[in-house]
Formats: sequence, structure tokens, C-alpha cells
Amino acid sequence: MDPWKVGGAYEAYVGRWSRLVAREFVDWLHVAPGRRWLDVGCGTGALAGTVLQRAAPASVLGIDPSDGFLETARRNSPDGRASFKSGDAQSLPVPDAGFDAAVSGLVLNFVPDQAKAAAEMKRAVAARGVAAAYVWDYAGEMQLMRKFWDAAAAIDPAARDKDEGLRFPLCRPEPLAALFRGAGLADVDVRAIDVPTVFRDFDDFWSPFLGGQGPAPGYCMSLSEERRDALRDRVRASLPIKPDGSIALIARAWAVRGRA
Repeated sequence: MDPWKVGGAYEAYVGRWSRLVAREFVDWLHVAPGRRWLDVGCGTGALAGTVLQRAAPASVLGIDPSDGFLETARRNSPDGRASFKSGDAQSLPVPDAGFDAAVSGLVLNFVPDQAKAAAEMKRAVAARGVAAAYVWDYAGEMQLMRKFWDAAAAIDPAARDKDEGLRFPLCRPEPLAALFRGAGLADVDVRAIDVPTVFRDFDDFWSPFLGGQGPAPGYCMSLSEERRDALRDRVRASLPIKPDGSIALIARAWAVRGRA
């Protein structure tokens, strides 16, 4: 299992970049104001918070199996239109056709039965409602993770078994589109969303990998101190560090949407 429990560590690692993707994602869906939203695998509330800020919803319900994430989501989204509850993406604790939009950010690749999760999202939305999701482009332009895993594999070939780019074939345009079509959704569309990931310095880049949240940080913290130092130095050497110490990368997500 990939460790996803502590909200603060997740925010430092990818939550802050997910919020940037979420803005473009929510705008792309063109959901009218006053609608009911469901956030599947809401995590720390990055996507739910963006819906509140940009889509003028009547309500947003976030579902997640992690109590730690739900606690952070409630703290991050005190808006009275938002609520959060424990649940599984493969068996959502919601009524049929209870929402106008069902969305999911950076979650579907971690769900064991992805087809069931997509079918549950379709079940949750009313006729002509939208179901949509986004996932990182792990194998391509999610550069902070790509830099990490390329360096890890160069030192330790066994690290390839943990590389999300290899483990998650869903995270490409064609499989995402096929997943949503297979769930019975119509007008399925996929697009790339690129956001800048600018780090103040190498410590700002590296410290989140010491938080233990997710496959890459989990792998990093499983290493001995000596091997972790070697990995750190290899990663540092691969980065485009500017004279002022800052590091400018991009993070690409693949987004998919369809109509019920």
C-alpha cells in the first residue's frame, strides 16, 4: 500500500501543486453555479476548496478513507457549503444521481478497482451531469517525481518497481479515456494541464521527500542514511538550479471528463 495519511506532509509534497492544477481543471468543466459537487478521494481538500472558490456551488461533499486527510480537509475548508465524510471510491456512500458533478483529483491510479470507481462516479451524477478526474503524468512531465525516480533507478535498479511512471499505466490519455467510456460516460475528452513548480532552493525541493507520504517519499525514507545521501546528491546534480538557487520545473496532469 502507498502511505497517504498525514495531511501536512502531503501538502508540502504535492498538495500545493495540486491546487494549481485544480484551478484550470474546475474552470474547464464549465459547471453552472448553484450545483451539487462530489469530490471523490478528497484528500486534504485541495480540489474541494477550489470548487468553493471558483464554481459557486450549492454544496461540496468530500469522500476519503483517511481520517488524517479528512481532518486537514475540514480545517482547510471551513465554508458551510462543504462537508466531508469517510468512504471508499469503489463504493461511494452517496445516493444515485445525487450530484451534478463528481470529480476526483490525483486519486484514481491508487484505487484497486478503477473501473468500479469510475462507475460509482457515473452512478452519483444526475442525467447530463459531469464526471471528471485528473492524475499526474508520472511517466512524462510530472518533473519533480521524474527527476527523483530517474536518479533512484540509476543508483538502485530495484527502485524501478516503485516508480509511479511504470506502476500506473492509467495515467496516460488513452487509458483514461477508455476508463471513462467503459463506465458508460459520453462525450469523453482528455487534456493536459501544465503548472509551474518553482522551488526556492534545493531544500524546498528535497524536504518533502523526507515526509514519508506517497511512493517516492516512502522509498526515500526506507533507505539507509548513506544511500539516501547518495540519492539526494544524484537528484541535485540533475536539477536546473539557477544562480539564485531556485529551481523551476513543471508538473503535468492529465484530465478527463465525460457526461452521464
